[in-house]
Amino acid sequence: MPYIRECIVTTADKTGKVHIAPLGIIAENDGWIIAPFRPSATLDNLAQTPVAVANYVDDVRIFAGCLTGRKEWPLVPVAGCQVPRLKAALAHSVLEVVSLDDDGVRPRHFCRVAAEATHAPFTGLNRAKAAVLELAILVSRLGMLPREKIEMEIEYLTISIEKTAGPDEKEAWGWLMERVTEHFAGKDASGEEVRA
Repeated sequence: MPYIRECIVTTADKTGKVHIAPLGIIAENDGWIIAPFRPSATLDNLAQTPVAVANYVDDVRIFAGCLTGRKEWPLVPVAGCQVPRLKAALAHSVLEVVSLDDDGVRPRHFCRVAAEATHAPFTGLNRAKAAVLELAILVSRLGMLPREKIEMEIEYLTISIEKTAGPDEKEAWGWLMERVTEHFAGKDASGEEVRA
């Protein structure tokens, strides 16, 4: 099984416009694979500017926000890199694309670590942060999973939210649950997605 690290990846197009996306980067040998599904702004940006910054954050609002239309998070420049990092990053890795394996669906960009830095101490996790991250992954797959599975997972994850969430985790959970509710409301009585 691959080792996957959930992080926020920043990329930029050739004009310098930055895209922020939650992604699981995959460990391989001495580097990381970035494998966004097609179509994706991350994929387009990597074709134009073959470098990304993996931002390691503990503010789960950023994961939830990126999946619910809240993508305006403060950025700061990275020395010697065309792509900025998140200001909220506890640490980051600059990843340079070395090779590309394009299968037409989910191109795999093998990246070497060009630079790394730490910016703030990691002060621990609570179960609610993990629950928000799991719900964020569910939200990213709403169109692929049956309603019963989504509801069952949410029921279990809610326990951690109720027992350990602080204000940030509750806010992030609320954003994601709004998206889930909207998704279910867009289904008709037969369970098929309603399209405009």
